[in-house]
Amino acid sequence: MTGREARAHIRSGGFAGPTTGMAAGFVQANLVIVPERFALDFLRFCQLNPKPCPLLGVGEPGDPALPAVGEGIDIRTDVPRYRVFRDGAFGETVEDVSAIWRDDLVTFALGCSFSFEHALVDYGLRLKHSALDRNVAMYRTSIKTVPSGPFGGPLVVSMRPFRGGDAVRAVQISTRYPMAHGAPVHLGAPQAIGIADLARPDFGDAVPVEDDEVPVFWACGVTPQAALERAGLAFAIVHDPGHMLVTDIRNEDIALL
Repeated sequence: MTGREARAHIRSGGFAGPTTGMAAGFVQANLVIVPERFALDFLRFCQLNPKPCPLLGVGEPGDPALPAVGEGIDIRTDVPRYRVFRDGAFGETVEDVSAIWRDDLVTFALGCSFSFEHALVDYGLRLKHSALDRNVAMYRTSIKTVPSGPFGGPLVVSMRPFRGGDAVRAVQISTRYPMAHGAPVHLGAPQAIGIADLARPDFGDAVPVEDDEVPVFWACGVTPQAALERAGLAFAIVHDPGHMLVTDIRNEDIALL
């Protein structure tokens, strides 16, 4: 399945689940949609925080197309599930935002760790959350982002456990993908970055970590959702964690040689 075929499948209502493993080889993107009056502040937030917010493309105000990342995209329908924020709080989850679309909305597409996950699998590394048919575990941390305008707050990370040498290999592989969060921000000792209990993620599903495994933490594209809570915008739209925009960009096109 290509990125375009995946979007068509989602747009038709044929798929509404997490996009992990969908359209293998194509970049998936986190989604943030804010009113135009806040777009410049959010753009600067991405520039100041490139690890959690690697910018792939920005739309024009009111335009649901996003030609920088894919042909024929309709951002109102081409994501399996969306989260709507109202007054800085999560309001509802929907599968189509056409009815609430506005002419002042600006779309941001941000790189996603699913891109380097494909590379990890290609190198023979086991992703436990995929093996268990779960969404990746994501946590708020004590690490602070660099603020811009109303946007700021904690860094959110995703966690994948690996044994010994596999953890080292995962670091080496993911480093080649700076537009998909790049190298991890932390390994081991979750308490050192403010995570009290790995069994209770803030987003996604819990994934068990065995005694011989090392939890590896990457910056996560859900970080902007924490920033939206802090900003308290009257209205904004994001992807539901794990339910991404599948683009036409190939993973190898964003990899460093």
